[in-house]
Amino acid sequence: MTVPGLTLRVPSPAGLPALLLRPWREEDVPALVEACRDPAMRRWIHQRADDADEGLRWLEEQRRGWASGVRFAFAVLEEEAPASRRLVGNAVLKRPRPDAPSAEVGYWTTAHARGRGVAPRALEALTAWAFDTFADAGLERLDLLHQRGNEASCRVAEKSGYPLHTTLPASPPHHPDPGHVHVRRAARS
Repeated sequence: MTVPGLTLRVPSPAGLPALLLRPWREEDVPALVEACRDPAMRRWIHQRADDADEGLRWLEEQRRGWASGVRFAFAVLEEEAPASRRLVGNAVLKRPRPDAPSAEVGYWTTAHARGRGVAPRALEALTAWAFDTFADAGLERLDLLHQRGNEASCRVAEKSGYPLHTTLPASPPHHPDPGHVHVRRAARS
């Protein structure tokens, strides 16, 4: 499922730039590599791009996810002006089984964007898009997973209407700490 030109726009709340979510592009690789240098990113995510070659491989994986319809990764850009867009994060929907009633969401933000409401706004846009786009395919539930020590992700989940559902045991090497599962269900009509 490739959707050329797909963009999700998040309006600007008072004092904050608007956000634009769109599929990743090759032009994003330098900013991706820069984002992956951040110690917090290195601690919490296990799929990184430490140089341009790894960035291009990561980008190709995202493209394959879109093409196969199982992983929909969006670059999150801040729009201070129409011609000025800066990478501030990533938001992703993972649907390994297109007929399943549940899927997983994930996100990260760049160091310079943290604490400015980027993650909750991007997550809300992704959530609305997922439930709208896959309603006819039976999507009823979105799970958000993070390691228990990642308190910022826990706050974003709660703020975004994903209450804590359960705790998972540690799963080394990628998840050395226990995890939280937050769940949001589709609104019933």
